[in-house]
Amino acid sequence: MQYKTIIVEKKNGIATLIFNRPESLNAFNPEMMGETAEAISELGRDEETRVVIVTGTGKGFSSGADARGIAKTAEGSSGSPFERIILGKPTISTTALLLRRMDKPVIAAINGITAGAGFSIALACDLRIASEGARFSMAFILRGLIPDSGSTSLLPKLIGSAKACELIFTADTIDAREAERIGLVNKVVPHEELMKATEELANKLAKRPPVALKYAKRAIYKGLSEADLASHLDYEVAINRICMDTEDFKEGVKAFLEKREPVFRGR
Repeated sequence: MQYKTIIVEKKNGIATLIFNRPESLNAFNPEMMGETAEAISELGRDEETRVVIVTGTGKGFSSGADARGIAKTAEGSSGSPFERIILGKPTISTTALLLRRMDKPVIAAINGITAGAGFSIALACDLRIASEGARFSMAFILRGLIPDSGSTSLLPKLIGSAKACELIFTADTIDAREAERIGLVNKVVPHEELMKATEELANKLAKRPPVALKYAKRAIYKGLSEADLASHLDYEVAINRICMDTEDFKEGVKAFLEKREPVFRGR
């Protein structure tokens, strides 16, 4: 499908979703928000896609909601673009939830400015690789708002409540190395190596058994909100019973005994 504000590329089981409004540092307007949600839903259903990469064109991953829409809302314009982004359907929150619920690994390749709702989308991805030129800002407080799209839940779980409070309350901008130090991103690479490093990780994940990856992702996020360890242990056992019925499980065992790399087919 052809989109106006994003680009979707597919190759060797890897789909790359690229925010494509570089003139606004890939800020979300209603059209980009809708197209992004639609593309993520389609990729979630696509059986050939095993891993998804999310990135942006130009100097920004995403600078958040379009500033012109914010200005119209502040002036009291009813039904402004910004109101539609945070209150309409689909919303930025919808997009974040679609990413988190996708039964496939999602990697954010963070190429530049990542602020506001763009920061929220990066948090909703499973893994984050950042360019040395990346910058991060929870800018919501400076607009008289609180972080949305799950950020007040996802950020503390990722970096701890004290550091999350600092980033949210101050709205300070941090660079890629600081983001790596506090555990916000998995890895920082030179800007020119960003997509190479991300694709290497994506290719590695694309070779892993899709059924096991799907349930591993579900189990990880269920465990983050599961208060009872005993219940979670039962869940893990139940999931492994499902995995042991797959051809990929048999292939994994056979490959181990034959001392070779397994070839998983998602069955």
